[in-house]
Amino acid sequence: MTLTRLCVAALTLLGSAAFVHAAPNPAELGKSLTPMGAEKAANKDGSIPAWTGGDMKAPAGWKPGSARPDPYAADKPLFSIDASNADKYKDKLTEGQMALLKTNKGYRMDVYPTRRTCGYPDAVYDNTKKNATGAKLAANGYDLDKAISGGVPFPQPENGAEAMWNHKLRWLGEGRIERYSTVFSQPGDGKFVPLVQDQWTVTPGGNLAGKPLTDGEGVEYRLLNEVVTPAARTGEMILIHYFLSKDNDAWLYFPGQRRVRRAPTFSYDNPVPGYENLLAVDQYPMFGGRLDRYDWKLVGKQELIIPYNTFKFNDQNKKLSEIFGPDHPKRDLIRYENHRVWKIEATVKAGQRHTFPKRTIYLDEDTWMMVAADLYDAQGKVWRVQESYPYVAWELPACVYQGYTVYDLNVGRYMADNMPQEGKTDWLAGREGRIDANKFNPDELRRAGSR
Repeated sequence: MTLTRLCVAALTLLGSAAFVHAAPNPAELGKSLTPMGAEKAANKDGSIPAWTGGDMKAPAGWKPGSARPDPYAADKPLFSIDASNADKYKDKLTEGQMALLKTNKGYRMDVYPTRRTCGYPDAVYDNTKKNATGAKLAANGYDLDKAISGGVPFPQPENGAEAMWNHKLRWLGEGRIERYSTVFSQPGDGKFVPLVQDQWTVTPGGNLAGKPLTDGEGVEYRLLNEVVTPAARTGEMILIHYFLSKDNDAWLYFPGQRRVRRAPTFSYDNPVPGYENLLAVDQYPMFGGRLDRYDWKLVGKQELIIPYNTFKFNDQNKKLSEIFGPDHPKRDLIRYENHRVWKIEATVKAGQRHTFPKRTIYLDEDTWMMVAADLYDAQGKVWRVQESYPYVAWELPACVYQGYTVYDLNVGRYMADNMPQEGKTDWLAGREGRIDANKFNPDELRRAGSR
């Protein structure tokens, strides 16, 4: 085969895969690219519109802390995808989505007009632009060596690890307080007893002053969690420190023992206590913890049908029983749209081990949020399927997700975690001083548990 024919063949393969991965050029941020590194332009068929700054203004009369109205409630689905027509859309679906459509009875995806609603404060854009030329990974290729707070570190990533750090350090504000529910499905009658928890989270990476992230203790974020219900678990507490370049630290408090116990390991594929073996530690929330056990390949960019602008699904006024069925959440409540995403393939490194030898991860180009993930077993089959539910938190303003679902195809169950229904989220708690930094140490955990 001639060199010309080889080049043509290669271009054909690239085109059929629909992946794009351009060389970094920070001068394009804010020009052909959004300040976060996404393509500003619409796609060829217009199903993805051009980005024009996002839609970050709260509806008239809305106040932080109250239930969020759906500003796009008048939109109608363009089409629906189910088992009967899934093959028609397979180029814009993940392998896990296809499996759910084919095997999960009644599973359906209602696809709405795409709205590129996500935007951020100017300070986030300024810090992201500084990071574009200043951030770098450590020599090991997976830890973060240098970056400033208040923006993503690698708006034009050159590898999968850099893209993952964008997800890990996406801007969510300075800290939040939330009461949320976790639902574990019960196939058959569909009845469930929710796990309700209070959680305090501080995020040093949210500081808009652009502080060096690796100063001080090198913390990615800290969280403190306390069980509210069911009664048998009331008062259980967990404190976790996530770091930029070392494994998590975690401490557990159980009221029956009346003592704090440091978790010997709280990372990677260890099961989350009390989550019925449906969630590994590094699946929370979608992904959390170090990157060191995987090789992270940045495959490129593609179009994918994903949850987006999910105000209806995240309605705090709805009861959990109105949202969750025995096999999946109620399908008419989840809005899907066509968006461009970054695709990352994570494979376990030689000499390492993990329950999930391979993960395929999809990050929304406008926000760097992980919107979908497929986790594979040792035989190469999809085992768990994850998706998150982005919406605009107007008070920050930023696009965020709290709730996410994990489907376990092997056992035929799903769980939905961090759901805001029947709860409340204070996204401004860190900014406005309603979080006590002293809460996030083991001694305080002991004092809180003894009260």
